[in-house]
Amino acid sequence: MIGRSGNPALNEKTFEREERYSGQERMSINGTVNKTFITLTILLAGAFSAWSMYFNGQDVSAYAIGGALTGFVLALIISFKPAAAPYLVPVYALAEGLFLGAISASYEGLYYGITLQAALLTLGIFVALLLAYKTRIIRATEKFKLGVFAATAGIAIVYLLSFVLGLFGVTVPYLHSNSLIGIGISVIIVIVAALNLVLDFDFIEHGAQQGAPKYMEWYGAFGLMVTLVWLYVEILRLLSKLRSRN
Repeated sequence: MIGRSGNPALNEKTFEREERYSGQERMSINGTVNKTFITLTILLAGAFSAWSMYFNGQDVSAYAIGGALTGFVLALIISFKPAAAPYLVPVYALAEGLFLGAISASYEGLYYGITLQAALLTLGIFVALLLAYKTRIIRATEKFKLGVFAATAGIAIVYLLSFVLGLFGVTVPYLHSNSLIGIGISVIIVIVAALNLVLDFDFIEHGAQQGAPKYMEWYGAFGLMVTLVWLYVEILRLLSKLRSRN
């Protein structure tokens, strides 16, 4: 098991290996919130840039592919080298912003208003789960963490399988369809993505309590952004399935 969080970017082993640093400023929840705000601002700036280019008639497919690949590589580096987070997370946010802006504009071209709906739903879910976590309505117990992690890992395996089979022209049944089963699968994935936020909140709180180094605030912001991007994309896909049935 990766640790306390289902998010592979956030796991307890990360904080354990950072405890050896002494004489440094320590991670705080407020500091992580500030870094998350900065990171999301950069992401939105990149997204609006790609969005504007798309609706000005430019081909943004290169930004979608380039942003996704750059983000993937940077995510791997950040995950293995948390000390590099203050320098790489802003670049990662920009790359993800370009990717999200490009695909969001593509969806918007097909279904007017869908991106605003997806963004508002993502924000609403984030706020609702944050309040539920702060008031302890939802508790990140060990069984809860294990269940969410197992579900997240299962989804990752299915997506990987879908990608590999897609290279040979084979599609995984229902995963991308707008049938009732396909919509039900998307709903489940959205729920699992949302529940990862609870694990992220718990993990960041745990890291602050352990006194992780200050740069881990950027790492915590990175982990939250990974989950929020995943949640937004899954909501976008779900809404597109629903809209395509009309």
